[in-house]
Amino acid sequence: MGILIGLVVTFGCVLGGYMAMGGYLSVLNQPFELVIIGGAALGTFLVANPMKTVKDTGKGILEALKNAVPKETHYLETLGVLHSLMRELKTKPRNEVEAHIDNPEESAIFQAYPTVLKNYDLTHFICDYCRLIIIGNARSHEIEALMDEEIQTIRADKLKAYHSLVAVGDGLPALGIVAAVLGVVKAMGALDQSPEILGGLIGAALVGTFLGIFLSYGVVGPIAAKVKMVREKNNRLYVLVKQTLLAYMNGSLPQVAIEFGRKTISAHDRPSIDDVEQSTLNTGVEKKAA
Repeated sequence: MGILIGLVVTFGCVLGGYMAMGGYLSVLNQPFELVIIGGAALGTFLVANPMKTVKDTGKGILEALKNAVPKETHYLETLGVLHSLMRELKTKPRNEVEAHIDNPEESAIFQAYPTVLKNYDLTHFICDYCRLIIIGNARSHEIEALMDEEIQTIRADKLKAYHSLVAVGDGLPALGIVAAVLGVVKAMGALDQSPEILGGLIGAALVGTFLGIFLSYGVVGPIAAKVKMVREKNNRLYVLVKQTLLAYMNGSLPQVAIEFGRKTISAHDRPSIDDVEQSTLNTGVEKKAA
């Protein structure tokens, strides 16, 4: 919703200011200039990126439009599933814990926290490192280094959509100049026409420059920044898991370990200690039974 409101304000102010100065909207109605700029931008985007990134960019734009960042429920459920798993690790035999992490879709713990289970990548990130904890041979600093490397890889993959949009945004002003030059070429071919006709052709050519710059800085650039913000916030869930599990490996009790994870959440989104304690009062299995 924020993106849509922002775009309405942007278009309204630019076009409204233009009309207030005495400009006519019909002059800006140059669909073929838009075809040249938009088509060239789309073509270069497809050339520069593999199909997986192209699809992920579309997904990223939808996430930005929906502002699909983690809410308090996501943080509480992530802390809840970690608390339940750590209690299982501490009190149950290895084979019982392995049943949860080997098949999380059938696990009563994960089923009690649907927002975590719905996030396939996060679920398997949790399970992979719980499995390493069960094995018991890895040291905490080794696990931390491995987690940092994987989180960095996940972040780089998730930000490919952002970088692809930034590249398109950076190229739009130049593509606008291309459209303008083609418009000038067309105008030069009509030098024998009346000044009214020639002026209209030159004006149409200049619209290409306007569209390229406006689409770059007024549309594509802000959307790319929103995609980055949304995905950076989602990536914080992995940092939360990392800090919680490392605290547990270093000897903290489950209830203390989740406090390490809670502190990684930004102050604006961080649930209170009371909320966390309330959400982790029962284990995932108990919640499921209830």
